[in-house]
Amino acid sequence: IVCSLSLQEVTASSRHYVDRLFDLDPQKVLQGVIDMKNAVIGNNKQKANLIVLGAVPRLLYLLQQETSSTELRTECAVVLGSLAMGTENNVKSLLDCHIIPALLQGLLSPDLKFIEACLRCLRTIFISPVTPEDLLYTDASVISHLMALLSRSRYTQEYICQIFSHCCKGPDHQTNLFNHGAVQNIAHLLVSTSYKVRMQALKCFSVLAFENPQVSMTLVNVSVDGELLPQIFVKMLQRDKPIEMQLTSAKCLTSMCRAGAIRTDDPCIVLKTLPCLVRMCSKDRLLEERVEGAETLAYLIETDVELQRMASITDHLIVMLADYFKYPSSVSAITDIKRLDHDLKHAHELRQAAFKLYASLGANDEDIRKKIIETENMMDRIVNGLSESSIKVRLAAVRCLHSLSRSVQQLRTSFQDHAVWKPLMKVLQNAPNEILVVASSTLCNLLLEFSPSKEPILESGAIELLCSLTQSENLALRVNGIWALMNMAFQAEQKIKSDILRGLSTEQLFQLLSDSDVNVLMKTLGLLRNLLSTRPHIDHIMSTHGKQIMQAVTLILEGEHNIEVKEQTLCILANIADGTTAKELIMTNDDILQKIKYYMSHSNAKLQLAAMFCISNLIWNEEEGSQERQDKLRDMGVVDILHKLSQSSDPNLCDK
Repeated sequence: IVCSLSLQEVTASSRHYVDRLFDLDPQKVLQGVIDMKNAVIGNNKQKANLIVLGAVPRLLYLLQQETSSTELRTECAVVLGSLAMGTENNVKSLLDCHIIPALLQGLLSPDLKFIEACLRCLRTIFISPVTPEDLLYTDASVISHLMALLSRSRYTQEYICQIFSHCCKGPDHQTNLFNHGAVQNIAHLLVSTSYKVRMQALKCFSVLAFENPQVSMTLVNVSVDGELLPQIFVKMLQRDKPIEMQLTSAKCLTSMCRAGAIRTDDPCIVLKTLPCLVRMCSKDRLLEERVEGAETLAYLIETDVELQRMASITDHLIVMLADYFKYPSSVSAITDIKRLDHDLKHAHELRQAAFKLYASLGANDEDIRKKIIETENMMDRIVNGLSESSIKVRLAAVRCLHSLSRSVQQLRTSFQDHAVWKPLMKVLQNAPNEILVVASSTLCNLLLEFSPSKEPILESGAIELLCSLTQSENLALRVNGIWALMNMAFQAEQKIKSDILRGLSTEQLFQLLSDSDVNVLMKTLGLLRNLLSTRPHIDHIMSTHGKQIMQAVTLILEGEHNIEVKEQTLCILANIADGTTAKELIMTNDDILQKIKYYMSHSNAKLQLAAMFCISNLIWNEEEGSQERQDKLRDMGVVDILHKLSQSSDPNLCDK
């Protein structure tokens, strides 16, 4: 008869194990620890009970006692490692008891078996998501000591590499490990006889080199047994190697390529890395492999149009990615219920990866964008992605949309048919900054004058939204806000222009014109230039905002700005000079007239040309009051400058 034990009985039997740890006979304590080890293997309930009953502090005490035999200390480390294998809560309990300093201290022992047991336990703790990576770096001597232990055994090599690859998050950690000689100490492990050691060493390099030019540039020139690392990585991504090894070596080569350490047209990228990553996207692969394959490939080709073209025609990749939305499980996993359940829960990761890769594929080439959009239900999938609960999927969907919105053709057709602007405007309401930046960039494209989305976007409150972006602390958001307003104002009707000026307010306009970033300044000037086009608009805007705009122009022409900024400002003046009544604001402002005269004689031809546009717009004979304006300019000495310029060696200046 099988009867289930009551909780009291379970706890009582667990208490018995803990009590034995306090026996006065060291031999009985050792036997107690060994029995405990056998009791907890694979038994999460038992692990939790022992932790609740206070086994951890006692095990740690025994582990650190000088009087404990090495065998006892080793067995304690093994049991602690087994407890750490349980749930995340177990790991938290171990961390609360300060297990890490105790284990690191244990690494100073001369006994190799004990060192290995401590490292195995440290490895288990550090790979848990609840353990802060920084605990590895609190004492600088730890990293040096771990590097020294790499030569002790294949186990120390495997565990230490695994610890490093899990605890290397971001440039500070990379630099720390790099400065402690990680590259030199780990490189020779890539040719170890143990597969596990080779694999963990490879993982180390993949995290060390990620987005790190310093590490990548070093790796290119390192050789092991007369073979350079890139060649070793290429061997590791051959089809007969385990998938995990192929993927990780492809990641190493990808990081090196993106850092400029390997050229994008190098055969090891074009003929080896790229095809290997495309293979990982096949629906025969497991979900994690498809996700990692697509994300790594997206990163590899992100900035190189030739690689984008090559990927797009390898193994029907564009069609293959459509399966990411349909089949979360690989063909081989269909019979495995547990796997199916797991894959359904993680299907959003596949969608995110597919959007990312589509975004990279379509970043530059019009034909590829067309192919992507013609893939079944693509626009619907993006629109659905924009409203998914996962922020990562939303961000990737916006990125994908942004990439496709660079196409004039698509803005006029697919984007219109699917009213993409609606979900996009929704995404822009209280989204986090990283989504706002990409979404507002996409909005810039949807607001170009040839885009049919322009009208409905305006009706849905875009001006207010964009004006608020121009006040953001985040530079990219300020640029996008003002850029979108600039696109909106291009060839727009007068009402829209007035709404923009009202929405921005004069204070905000001045704020933007004195922004420390030249991009913001140029886009704001571009906006002013677009607002001040076509005569009735120029006269209307100058009649309401003339004083402030002339002040802004003066401010910039007097400031320390580059040629492009000053040229743009003079072009705004030329537009004002083209107005019927607006002209007077220039003619009655001697300060501005003197500045125009000054720029006619400037050393830069662009500025001279822009200044002459202002003059020519002021002096048309057929316009009322032209005679008086010509006389005033003649008195100022403008004609003498024109005589001089007609002798110029620059044909453009001469003609003008």
